[in-house]
Amino acid sequence: MTIASPEKRVWWNEPIERVELIWIAIAFLWGLFMFFFMVAWHFFGGQNLSNETYRVTPGEYEQKVYDFAGQYQVGEEAGVPVVQPPVGGDAYMLARLWEWWPILQLREGESYRIHLSSADWQHGFSLLPTNINIQVHPGYEHVITVTPTEAGEYGIVCNEYCGIGHHQMLGRIIVLASEGGAQP
Repeated sequence: MTIASPEKRVWWNEPIERVELIWIAIAFLWGLFMFFFMVAWHFFGGQNLSNETYRVTPGEYEQKVYDFAGQYQVGEEAGVPVVQPPVGGDAYMLARLWEWWPILQLREGESYRIHLSSADWQHGFSLLPTNINIQVHPGYEHVITVTPTEAGEYGIVCNEYCGIGHHQMLGRIIVLASEGGAQP
């Protein structure tokens, strides 16, 4: 048996209990806190990358990468050029089915501006084992500034499903020890 028959009861006309109002207020205030905390964390947390993004056609960007690779190539591994940009300069990487091209060779302790874009689909740029993770879209050139702090090899994986060869879409960034130290 119900207090009021369903035909006569309209739930939104019923008064809200005090406990429900308290929980609504708590949820609203918590939502506001989390929203402003996320904005503040971007600036004070040191975790999120501040980056630049520009509009570019996939063909224009692809030509930039080919020109960059032709100018600064220092070697080749399995048919993929190994490219060493000038210290403090710009480095370009192209995402395409199913590779990150070319392999970058950077210097420990030096800053570089890494440009990323896609020639075909949306891809993910996840630099392992660091916490750098960016969605890369065709038609947009993403620019991030990085300063490698440790020498070694860093893997790049695509973490946005991009087709049947997605699981094989890998790339590398090789960080050489600073001038004073031994090279790996």
